[in-house]
Amino acid sequence: MLNPNFAEEFAPLAGRLEPRWWTGTPAISPDLFVIDGNEFRVDGQPLIASPELAERMQSTFDRVGLVHVINSGLDDLQAMRLVATQVLKNERKYEGGANPRKIIEKNVYEVGAPLAASLHYHHEMAYIGSSTKMVSFMAHKMPKVGGATFVSDNCQATDALMATAFGQKLKTLGLCYHRDLTDRDAFEGRLDIGVYNHWQQSMLTDDQDEAIAEARRRGLEAEWGPDRKLMTRYYISAFEYFPHLDRNLLYSSLADDDAWFDSWPLVQHLPPEERPLKLTFGDGSEMSPEEKQLFLDIYDDYGIPINWQVGDIALICNYRFAHGRPAVHLEEGEQRELGVLIGESFDRVQTLEGKW
Repeated sequence: MLNPNFAEEFAPLAGRLEPRWWTGTPAISPDLFVIDGNEFRVDGQPLIASPELAERMQSTFDRVGLVHVINSGLDDLQAMRLVATQVLKNERKYEGGANPRKIIEKNVYEVGAPLAASLHYHHEMAYIGSSTKMVSFMAHKMPKVGGATFVSDNCQATDALMATAFGQKLKTLGLCYHRDLTDRDAFEGRLDIGVYNHWQQSMLTDDQDEAIAEARRRGLEAEWGPDRKLMTRYYISAFEYFPHLDRNLLYSSLADDDAWFDSWPLVQHLPPEERPLKLTFGDGSEMSPEEKQLFLDIYDDYGIPINWQVGDIALICNYRFAHGRPAVHLEEGEQRELGVLIGESFDRVQTLEGKW
């Protein structure tokens, strides 16, 4: 039976690290990446894929790393997916991920996080050896007010970070991602208090041998802990070489630390040492509160809002931009649903000498 003082018992701890998302001015002009679907619609009909649209989307993506298609007239996820896949051509399954994503439709996933949680800026699947080059979001259902996604210009963020002692420390020491995934069967018939993701959902299997093999295939050190908890560790650079720009870019964020759960229902009450994620330097040493705040601020300083309307489609280069969103508060009868496409995979190479 739940404690009658449930709300008080599971209230967030003090000292939350909350993103401020942006300075109030977009880090780059929307004119550089917004494409008006009205330019490509025929006789006012909903937007469909065409060579002209594909060329505009691809050239914009190549140049900027970000595309936001507006005024599509679409309200069907598969129709939006046909537009998105003009650029995101090689879709992949969401295997080995941290977020508990569910499939909405073929190859289309949900965001996989409670609306009440703020999702810190992050690079998709940076915490495993096989990451992804891009991600696409498709606005299926949106509230009248709020619900924006934010992206952060990672080229500017990298330059700013490398001018600090913390950036140089990240370059030298690298990072260790600590991830403890719970066992779904252990929570059968129970409220998922303290749960972020079960290993069955993350690894897309109910078999322990298959799960640990999948984790290791993704480059993780993995072992079974108490209560069949899958405990993984991943040692990697905080940066990744991006061939298109021939330079190393920041490829990590505070989203993979316990701070990710500062506003996460049923987890936010846990002390940091009991939360499912933890981020340390590669030698195992802890980041100071000041270093964590700087890690947060670096992305916020270069934030850009993506203000959704139903039918909007965005494509985000996972190297050149981090993404996240504030908590979403819905009015009665409202919904917010973004369809997610995961792009082509690549194996992490970390950094190259002379490419800073």
